[in-house]
Amino acid sequence: MCGRLALTTPPDAVRSFFDYVDQPNFPPRYNIAPTQPLAIVRQTLDGTRRFHLVRWGLIPAWVKDPSSFTLLINARAETASQKPSFRTAMRHHRCLVPASGFYEWRRTPEGKQPFWIRPREGDLMGLAGLWETWSDPDGGDMDTGAILTIESNRMMSAIHHRMPVILKPENFGTWLDVANVDRREAEKLLVPVEDDFLVASPVSTRVNKVANDDPDVQREISEDEMAVPLKKVGDAGKTRETAAKDNQLDLF
Repeated sequence: MCGRLALTTPPDAVRSFFDYVDQPNFPPRYNIAPTQPLAIVRQTLDGTRRFHLVRWGLIPAWVKDPSSFTLLINARAETASQKPSFRTAMRHHRCLVPASGFYEWRRTPEGKQPFWIRPREGDLMGLAGLWETWSDPDGGDMDTGAILTIESNRMMSAIHHRMPVILKPENFGTWLDVANVDRREAEKLLVPVEDDFLVASPVSTRVNKVANDDPDVQREISEDEMAVPLKKVGDAGKTRETAAKDNQLDLF
């Protein structure tokens, strides 16, 4: 699962990395949560990349009442194209989600310990995402989005059994080109990133509270400060046992 992000890279560097034409000026965000604005990059039919903000939590166009619809913050890469909620977006509305890193919680019988996870090299990456536009009966439009997840690589499996799909810059164009690349070809890109691409650091439980949106939520803590001491944390195999409890909206 991927339920918290950060985007703290300066706007000019983000623009250069994703090569979009817009020049947005946005503040650093250290604790982006579902229902909040989420930065995405999408491509027009003429090949121009554009920066947009969407609400994190995808609402398919066919939904009548969003207030009674499940919040779709993630989509399983393995089954997204088969699910009514994501089928259209996989064909026509693929996007990238700029992120400096993300947070994940390691669950144990003793509690949950948050980790700040980011690229080992550099300070920015592109997550595979989907977006949709929902129109209300009065004619108003709302753009929404979700992040694709995949089974964790070896590094991430010690923390959680799912992770966001991370795309490399050389694959950005293929993923975004919905005009010429069909969803079958695009799906070939949805694989776990290399085991050594990411690095994880334990952080305090301050990140659990959405209101805490400051650099301190990324501060690495010592073992003595951890919510769950390392010696009590199960191995990757035990972590995977929780998979059945987290269906990531499999019904949709």
